[in-house]
Formats: sequence, C-alpha cells, structure tokens
Amino acid sequence: MNGLSKITASHRSRTAAVYLRQSTYVQVRDHGESTLRQYGLAEKAVELGWAREDVRVIDTDLGVSGKFGADREGFRDLVAQVCLGEVGAIFGLEVSRLARSSADFARLLELARLTDALLVDGDGVYDLADINDRLLLGLKGSMSEAELHILASRLQGAKRAAAERGELRFPLPVGYVYDDEGMCVIDPDVEVQAAIRDVFAAFASGGSAFQVVGAFVGRRFPLRAYGGIWAGQLRWGKLTHSRALGVLSNPCYAGTYVHGRYATRRTVRPDGTVVTGTKLLPRAQWPIVLHDHHEGYITWDAYVAIEEKLKANCTHDGARPAREGLALCQGIMFCGSCGRPMTTRYHRDGQAAYGCSSSRADHEATATCRSIRADVVDDAVADLLLATLSPQQIERALAAADEVTARHTRSHRAAELAVERARYDAQRAERAFTQVDPDNRLVAATLEARWEARLTALAEAETALASAREQRPKLPDRDGLLALAADLPGLWHADDTKDRDRKRLLRTLISDITLLPESDRARARIGIHWHTGASDTLDLSRPRTSPEVRKTPQAARELITQLSPTRHDAEIVTALADAGLATGTGRPFDIAAVKWVRHTYKIPTQSPFRAGEISVDQAAQILGITADAVYYWLTHRRLAGRKAAGGRWCIPWSEQVEADCRRQIDASGHLIPRQPAPREALPGEITVQDAADRLGVAVDVIYYRIRIGQLTAHRTPNGFLSLPWDAAIEAACRQRIEHPDPGPRGPGSRPLPRTAADHGHISVQEAAARLGIPTTQVYYWIRRGYLTAHRTEGGRVALPWNAQVEAACLQRAAHSVKFDSTARTSTAGGAV
Repeated sequence: MNGLSKITASHRSRTAAVYLRQSTYVQVRDHGESTLRQYGLAEKAVELGWAREDVRVIDTDLGVSGKFGADREGFRDLVAQVCLGEVGAIFGLEVSRLARSSADFARLLELARLTDALLVDGDGVYDLADINDRLLLGLKGSMSEAELHILASRLQGAKRAAAERGELRFPLPVGYVYDDEGMCVIDPDVEVQAAIRDVFAAFASGGSAFQVVGAFVGRRFPLRAYGGIWAGQLRWGKLTHSRALGVLSNPCYAGTYVHGRYATRRTVRPDGTVVTGTKLLPRAQWPIVLHDHHEGYITWDAYVAIEEKLKANCTHDGARPAREGLALCQGIMFCGSCGRPMTTRYHRDGQAAYGCSSSRADHEATATCRSIRADVVDDAVADLLLATLSPQQIERALAAADEVTARHTRSHRAAELAVERARYDAQRAERAFTQVDPDNRLVAATLEARWEARLTALAEAETALASAREQRPKLPDRDGLLALAADLPGLWHADDTKDRDRKRLLRTLISDITLLPESDRARARIGIHWHTGASDTLDLSRPRTSPEVRKTPQAARELITQLSPTRHDAEIVTALADAGLATGTGRPFDIAAVKWVRHTYKIPTQSPFRAGEISVDQAAQILGITADAVYYWLTHRRLAGRKAAGGRWCIPWSEQVEADCRRQIDASGHLIPRQPAPREALPGEITVQDAADRLGVAVDVIYYRIRIGQLTAHRTPNGFLSLPWDAAIEAACRQRIEHPDPGPRGPGSRPLPRTAADHGHISVQEAAARLGIPTTQVYYWIRRGYLTAHRTEGGRVALPWNAQVEAACLQRAAHSVKFDSTARTSTAGGAV
C-alpha cells in the first residue's frame, strides 16, 4: 500500500474509523463477499499500527444509498467524530463507499483536512494536507458520482427502449395476467373478469367511486399479490374506496400500455432535509402511451370520460358534484351580491336553504346578501327545465330498459360464478378422495374432511344464489317503460327517481344559478345560465316566514283595540266571531287568544277595580311585604277581596283594613324575623364554642367529651351548655390531645366481644379514643374506604387494628385538620 509513511504516532493515538456501506439490501444479501472485504479493513487498521480497541467499525449504512439527500445515520456519525478530532484515519474499500455525492464527499475531505485525519482505501493512504492527495481524491469523488449517473442512465435507457416497444414487463393490475409467451391477456378466471366489469358498470350507473364501493357491499373483490409468500396468487377481500379509484384510473383496463405515469420528485424541507417522493403526472405528460396494446375491459374514450368524471367529483379542486340531498341547485348556486358560492343548509324539519355562510364567516357579506329557501328556487328551476326539454322518447325508453335488464343480470351473476367455483372445488376434492389408497387412513381422513368442507361451501354458495334471485325486483313491462320515458315530467316527479339523478339531468343543461340582488325582502330574482350560453331571469315571491304566517290580522287587532277599554274578553270573542275574524293560524279566537293579543301589542284593557279597590301589588307596596304574603291572606280569608272577570284580585282598601293588616304583620314571626338569643355561659364558665376555639378542635369533639363524661356541662336558662373552666381543666384537655386515652370510657363505648377482640379487632369508639377524633370521623373514613370494617354476630362494627393501621390513621388525622379562625370551626376535628 502506498503512502504508509504518512501515518504518524499522532494518527495512531486517535480512532481508526472503518466505514461500511452497500447501496441496497439486495446487495447486502446477495453480495456477501463485498461485506466481508469491508469488515476486513478493521484487521488492516490493526496491521498498520492501531490498537484493536481503537478501531471502530461503522456499519449502520449497510443497505443505504450514498447519493445526495439519502438519510445516512452512519455517515453523520462519522462526520461528527471527525469534527471532534477523534478520528486519525478513515478506512474505506473505495471512495464510492463514502459518498456518491460530490457535496457530501467534499465536506468530509475538508473536515478531515482541518482535523489532520487520513483517508485510507485499497490504493493507498491520503493526507488531505497534501494538495496532490486532495486533488486525487476530488477526482475520484467526481468519477464516483459520474459513475452512478452513467449506470442509472444506461439502465433507464434500456427500460425506456423496451417500454417503447411495449415489452417492458411490470406487475399487472388485477384482471390481467401474462401468458406463456409473455403477452398481457385478460385473466381467464371468469369470476375475476365479472368483478372488474361490474366495477365499471357500477360507476356508469352511480357516477362515483363511493357508489361503486356501495354496490360491492357483501361481495368479495379479487387482488393479485406481488412479492412475499403470496407472490402471484389470487386473493379475495373487500373492495375499498382506494382500490376502486385505482381500478377506475388505471389506463391498462382500456387496453393501453403506459410507461412513466409517475415521476420522482425531490423537495427540500424547511429544516434542510431532502425528501424523495413520487407524483402522478398529467395525462398529457405521459412519455410512452401505446393504445390497443392488449384487450381492454373498456374503451379509451370511456377511460377519458371516467377520468373527467372523477375530476369533477374531486372537491379539493373546487368541483361541486351532485350529492344525495334534496337541494336541487346545491353546488351551482351563487350569490349575485358577493359573487361567492352559496352553501346549503339542512334543517331538522327536512327543509333546505341556500345562504352566504362563507361570506359572513369571512366578514365579506354585503348589505344585499340573502338566504333563500331551497324549494322556492328548485321548483322554479325544475318547471323551467321541464318546459324547455324535448326528450327523445323511444331511444331513452329503450336505453333505460336495457340498463335495468343489465343491472338485474349483474346482481346475481357474481353469485352464479361463486357457485360454479364452489362446485368445481367440491368435484376436485371428491376425485382426490376417491383416488386415495383406502388403507392409508391418515391421508384418506384428511381428504375426506377437505371434501366435506368443499361441500359445505357449495351449499352456502347455492343458498346465496337462491337468496339473490329471490330478492331481485320484478322488471316493469316494456310498455310501462315506454310510457314513463315519454312522459318526462312523470319521470322527473316519480318516487323511484333519486335526487342525485335529478341534479345530474339539471347540470347537463344548466351551468349555474345566481341569486340576484333584491332590496325587497318579499321578492327574489334568480338568473339561470345555460350551457348553450343563453340566460334567463325569474322573478319569485318569497314564502312568508312563520312569524308572518302566525301574525294576527290587522282587522282583528283593530277590533280588539277598539273594544278592550269597554268590553270584557268574552264579549270581545263574540264580536270577533260575528265579524268572521280568526287568528293568524286560522283558528277561531278564544279568551286566551284575546289576552295574548293584548299582551303582545300592549292594548289597554277595561279596569277591573271599583272605587276604593287596589291591586295585590299596591297592597304589598303599602304594607312593605311581598305580594306572595298578600295572596296567602286572600286565599286563607285573612284579607277580604274579590276576583274580577279577568281573574285579578281586587282588594277594598281603607285605613281600618290597613291597620288590621299591620297588626297581622306585627304578630307574625315570618314577616318580621326575630333575632336569635345570644349564647351565654354561667358565671365562671365558658360556652362550648369558646372551649373549642381555645383548644383548636371541632365543636363536635367537645360535645363528644361531654357525652362520655370527660367534661362537665350545665344548662343555662336559655337552654345552652355551659362548661366550668380553669387552667387545670384546659391543661388536662391539652394532655389528652397529645396523649389520647388507650381505651374508651363512658356510655356507648363498650368494647367488642372477646371473640372479635382476640382477632385484633376494636370498636369504632375505641378507635376514636385512640386517635383522639370523633366517632363521626371514623364512620366517615369507613364510608370512604379509608378503613376496613366488619359486622359481628351481635351487629357491632369491628375494625381490624394494629400498629400500622393506627399510625396511618394518626397521619391522616394530622394532615386533615384545617382550623379556620374566622368561621371558628374545624373540618376534621381533633382530640380532647
């Protein structure tokens, strides 16, 4: 090896990096000799003086291409080590192993020069500080990059030449296979052919890939597998939307050979990384297109029509395809004020409306932007369309009859093919079973089970065929079809005609519809633009809104206003009936309707009060009480009053009545609330609240200690408890807080039976005494699941107890005490 003298002790004191790379995993798998030669460079580094522990092999990039933009983790690791000055020499089988890109290779050479790192390959040792070595390595790098380009051009040129003759073989879509001579032919499997043909028939009927998938619900679809263990085999599964789009958009089904539909594109992300992807080219940019290359399922014209239909269905490009909704002009309705497409909204009552929702959301709506009910526009447009159309009656009827017949035939043809396949499998299993040696019971048993399985599948297929034939709808007679096709309005309004079909027929003649600006909200003008270039304008009357429909007629309002000051409601109802007036909804007036009209239009009514009478609200205001109290007196006959014809209370009022009412107020404890008596203690004693505040515990704790006899209490004349208190009692209480009693005492604190106590159980009272908390706190912990409790035979609550349980409870009690000096209460309590 040349240049061994360039290796110095400084280089050997650093790491020797052995970089391994092969472009593909196929090379790694099939060309193992190259891999072994690259691993052998580690021994070469040892022979050149590097310690074995200083030799690092970087083999992360095995199977990764060295072209520009490839994500090579091992190469990044190598560059990082060179930048840190940790590498003394870089070993590679040849320069092309390091990089196939001049940019990557030049960066590595520059970093190696700055850090005094050598490059070693099969030809020698290169010192990047030497200009001659640097020029030689740069030339090798450029040749390596050019070699990759030459190899790729040679391979792609050969492929293109074969593709121009239509001889370049590639995986065929399902429905096609290669014959023994390498020619592309239709799959001989009849069931596969039927499935592919039904896809195009369903698209012709439905007009979208979504409809195609819906036609294959409950039916299997073929898939030809390529690669892996299933290579070349026919598999059956569910037809998905993406698979349906793949079949409809593949020109191979039109008998056309195409090469170069997809192109490779590289894009640079904002973080600097290069991403390689594929992009479908427009049909005009396909480099190689050979028509009539093989037999097709459809014609090229049909393929072009399908492509245009799919593009019209793609809403990402602004298309507005016909939907299933009842709004006839959905997608082709525009606003004449702001110029934007009008959206369609469906209400809960089944009605639809067109509106400028997008303009309002973007604050671009104009003063004349309107919304309009869909049926108003749709009915007018449909009438104009039916009056304009002149259908070819006989041809259309015959075409419809042929379409229905073909559709019904396809509906059960798949089931018939499935029966034929199942019958063939059953016969083949029968032949295999009859030809086996009867003495070979192991093989005979397996073949017999297989035969039985095939017979079961045959029975299921025959059942499915019978069900499909039973569910097939009855075809209408030909005379009926001719009559229906001749009557286009009848066909348009028929129940069997779908909204989607009406929209398609509408869009074949009408380009778009515009809601023109109109200041009169009761009127609407729409402009219709035909595909022929002609235009029509229709003047429409908007339907009245629900409030307008339900509005009381003007004549009825005037009559109620005229009679209300002098007549009662019953008399007004009679007058309205005599005049033949009704409500806005058409119902005859009643008392409730008259009252509602007066309330809505603020019509004054006849005063129900006589001289000296006042209302309930006036009485309540005079007495300074609520109106509910006055109503209570009236209903319980504590106050005299009468009800007028309209149901209002009228109270005769005088000074004597007011005086009687005030005496009732003075005697009532509800109308004049009494202040509660303050809590007082006997001389030399304190209240329960004061004791709790001094000790910093809850009031319940003080009551508990009184109940078990640990504290003495007396009753004051007002009925409150009073406690004798001095420094000794307070010290004793604080002693109990710090050192709780070992066991309970007093009433209600009896211990558990001996059988329960022997098993380490204590009562709730004993637990409360040991912890220095109220029993209510213990019961609360039991309910929350903090403590485990059992019932004894006598019905007592028993708690399993030990030192660990007691320590946990004491910690919980210490952390749960939160004393509030303002409210003078405690949330968890303490012990006295």
